[in-house]
Amino acid sequence: MTIRSMVRKSILGGCLVSLAACGGIGSGDSGWFSRRGPTTDQEVLDQRARADEQRAALAALEPETNRSRIWDLFGQKDDPNVTVRVNKYLWRASLEVLNFLPVESVDPFTGVIVTGYGTPPGGGRAYRATIYVQDPALDARSLKIALVTRGGAPVSPEVARAVEDAIMTRARQLRIRDLDL
Repeated sequence: MTIRSMVRKSILGGCLVSLAACGGIGSGDSGWFSRRGPTTDQEVLDQRARADEQRAALAALEPETNRSRIWDLFGQKDDPNVTVRVNKYLWRASLEVLNFLPVESVDPFTGVIVTGYGTPPGGGRAYRATIYVQDPALDARSLKIALVTRGGAPVSPEVARAVEDAIMTRARQLRIRDLDL
């Protein structure tokens, strides 16, 4: 046996003894660093209450942001190819309210509906619409609409607002119908 192998074995043995001694640091039930646990039910309840208070205090200190961390890259649980991140009521209401416009393309994964030119019932001017449902919430901020006339000019803000209101109203009706309210 060489000196080098003896040194290796003694270092390895020392590491194993140190790890064995630290066996219960987290649980408090064994090892050199064991601590006395609660002995009565009241002490257990008090310890849990203190832990809950500490968690609540720490949660209050953390800012409420949707910041992502580098570790979020490794924890991706949703497959972006099958996850739909649009509100189904806004999506369906957009197609129902603007049913007089021919649909050119739809992409439920990004939430974009592009229509061709069409004339509304009782109207004389042709319109084209691009609808963007950008959030799964049933909220006016989730819906963006761009309407243009055949000449390429955008419609007046009042007309665009009326179309948005009609879509939001229909989406609420669809949701109420699904919930049987």
